[in-house]
Amino acid sequence: MILLLAVMLPILAGALMPAIKLKTKVRNWYMIIASLLTSVLAAIAVFSDIPGLELIRFNEQLNLALRLDHLGKVFVALISVLWPISIIYAIAYMKNEEKQTSFFTFFMMSYGVTLGIAMSRNLLTLYVFYEMMTLSTLPLVMHGGSQKSIRAGLKYLYYSLGGSAFAFVSLVYLVYFGGTTEFVPGGFFTTASLQNSTQLRNGYLLSFLGFSVKAAVFPVQDWLPDASVAPTPVTGLLHAVAVVKSGVFAIIRVTYFSFGIIVLKDSYAQTIPLFLSAFTIVFGCVMALKEKHLKRRIAYSTVSNLSYIVFGCMLMTREGLTAALLHLIFHAIMKITLFFTSGVYNQNANAYYVDHLRGLGWKMPMVSAVFTLGSLALTGIPPLIGFVSKWYLAIAAIQEGGILPLLGVLALIISAILTSIYLLVPAITMYTRPVQDERIIKPTDLGYKVTLLSLGAMMIALSFFAVPLLNYLARTASMAI
Repeated sequence: MILLLAVMLPILAGALMPAIKLKTKVRNWYMIIASLLTSVLAAIAVFSDIPGLELIRFNEQLNLALRLDHLGKVFVALISVLWPISIIYAIAYMKNEEKQTSFFTFFMMSYGVTLGIAMSRNLLTLYVFYEMMTLSTLPLVMHGGSQKSIRAGLKYLYYSLGGSAFAFVSLVYLVYFGGTTEFVPGGFFTTASLQNSTQLRNGYLLSFLGFSVKAAVFPVQDWLPDASVAPTPVTGLLHAVAVVKSGVFAIIRVTYFSFGIIVLKDSYAQTIPLFLSAFTIVFGCVMALKEKHLKRRIAYSTVSNLSYIVFGCMLMTREGLTAALLHLIFHAIMKITLFFTSGVYNQNANAYYVDHLRGLGWKMPMVSAVFTLGSLALTGIPPLIGFVSKWYLAIAAIQEGGILPLLGVLALIISAILTSIYLLVPAITMYTRPVQDERIIKPTDLGYKVTLLSLGAMMIALSFFAVPLLNYLARTASMAI
């Protein structure tokens, strides 16, 4: 019952907001309390051994059900820590914006939907929540109401619908050949015949291509930079926690818990995703280097870093999956930090382009220090968290050997060099170049200070105390192989 409560509380809390019409201060506390209660329920689920729960049974093969295993706990913990922080940031960011009630309605509902993806017991349940994710986040992307916002929202919708069609075909494959969509560690095709293996590999590739839309793997990444037109609290969640990580999480699920690596490893079903992810790592960085708009540059960086995770997953080894899960967590923290600092630059300094950051290091010291810390971490400067996860990804690829894994290591090195250019150069010029013009710098809101300092402290703490987390992720990966 705890699982259902955790999923439904933010969905209902968000859905009720237009009806109860709370005053601004009351509504803000209402959202903070609802998100914190949801996180408490999620924490109870993570630290307890709670049995699964069947919601709806359609027939012997298909049902909607919740269950929280070790992999799900990783995603739930990440969501439940970052979402309340995002709520506090969003309250500060949206205080002078219009249509706040509709914005926060979908913002809250997306929390529950994302938890539903993490807690799904089978692929059908994940697929249902996955579609709900598109519906709950689409109004957030289009919130501004401008032509650019509407175009970005429609592109997001069209790409998501196309991905959903491919993912649905994989559901058919699983039901036809396996008789169920349940998630089983190692997959449930361990004894598939050669003929069935060929069919299953084809089904898996369709599944990978479908879920790779939200994971922004080339060539279906184009919607993600355009979605950065949304308000910064949305882009922070889209590019760091909710949508894109749901895509990566779904890929991990179908790879290790549905089709299984026995069927996929050392076949074209592994080779094609490995190549696409390695290519996307470099492609995203090149596009980020060319981009002058700050949020779009960070968005292209997301394209690259998501494929770090996919690459680790596609190695199909315990070490690769461990490193992928580590980067899933660390990237979420680093990227939401960079987006949130960029949002403060937008609102408080009217700085929207990379060149606009010049000289702001001394005028906005706290925000700029956190931005610099996030940039150093994402570049992979030791001993920060970006270095830790990238190091383990490289080691996993070297241990696996072979042309594509080693090309992936080369892609990681090229990505680190390009990242240092497109992130560290702006971070340095904030302190070494004069401000382009005399602009009015607004004071930093308390909500911004709380969220940015919390995220900065989190990055520093995990940089030096990552071993317990790494050990847990290694055990989680061992259970999935």
